[in-house]
Amino acid sequence: MQVLFWKALFGLLVFDLLMLGQNFGRLHRIVSTWRVAPKVRWPDVLDRVCDAINQACIWYPKKAKCLHRSVVTVCLLRSYGVPAEMVLGARKLPFNAHAWVEVDGRPVNERTDVQAIFGVWDRC
Repeated sequence: MQVLFWKALFGLLVFDLLMLGQNFGRLHRIVSTWRVAPKVRWPDVLDRVCDAINQACIWYPKKAKCLHRSVVTVCLLRSYGVPAEMVLGARKLPFNAHAWVEVDGRPVNERTDVQAIFGVWDRC
């Protein structure tokens, strides 16, 4: 668990250092091309990664926005063999955009009704 925490914290830092939030095209390419490892390492890998992300966000000096969290979560999950997708969606009124992670079509580390609230415009 300790290693996952440090990887998650490092991922949040890399996101900021590369200013991925400022360059959506580069961010989208990174997530789209991040490969899923050949096999899942542990039976509870999904819970472990989500716990590590949550802990890293607590200790990270900046507030991690949904896009920030989603990118790091997807990349970590894929690195451990989980075929996760980052989903981007929006609500019309009042306008609000949101990013979240899904595994097998189900949101992870997120509200369960997120798919009913936001219309999906992209998956990567």
